[in-house]
Amino acid sequence: MGDMWIWLLFFFIVIAILVMVIFQLICLADLEFDYINPYDTASRINNIVLPEFITQGVLCFLYLITGHWVLSLYCVPYLYYNVRLYMQRRHLIDVTEIFNMLNWEKKQRLFKLGHIVILLLITLFWVIYNALEDHELDL
Repeated sequence: MGDMWIWLLFFFIVIAILVMVIFQLICLADLEFDYINPYDTASRINNIVLPEFITQGVLCFLYLITGHWVLSLYCVPYLYYNVRLYMQRRHLIDVTEIFNMLNWEKKQRLFKLGHIVILLLITLFWVIYNALEDHELDL
């Protein structure tokens, strides 16, 4: 039963990261279609970037300490990219350059979204697998 709770924790953390990335994409799409001004877009995205990075780092660390090596290795490139952005001070969106970088920012988040969706599917598989395994043990 312990594995089930661990996988549920992983599942909800992945969902949280997914929601943060989708929120950023929605803000960029609203800016592109002129529903929101650049200052509001930049401030909304900049407020959620650091929590996204921290949550993803915690997820990678949890995979590592619970012995899920393959998933931890799968998360390392995404974590490395986030750390590199943070160390180069390119993780925040500049209000004055947001229109010039709009396509790049959207592509970046779409790649993150694809990575997270694959991670979500893997995590969902293991949640279901462990739930069925625990159910068979109860019978």
